[in-house]
Amino acid sequence: MDNLVLRLFVAGRTMRSERAIANMRRLIDQSLAQYECSLTIINVIDEPQLAEAERIIATPTLIKDQPLPSRRIIGDLSGADEVLDILGLFPYEEGHNRV
Repeated sequence: MDNLVLRLFVAGRTMRSERAIANMRRLIDQSLAQYECSLTIINVIDEPQLAEAERIIATPTLIKDQPLPSRRIIGDLSGADEVLDILGLFPYEEGHNRV
């Protein structure tokens, strides 16, 4: 099983931030069962130094740290297929292995 390390940068508890968090959790639960997932949610209002270190210019921003290559996506993560494609991940399918 591969490790999947994700960080989601949000700005406070806005509707857009909450939607991105919910969409990412749903995506992990429904499509990424083959990964051992670690999702860290970072509020840039509380931890601006982390956002600055990662050069976050808009929120929500999701960063995939592992598996390499690292990738990032900005937005509320509502298009599951598009999010998976941009991050270079493949959805879990019962009885099928990733190629």
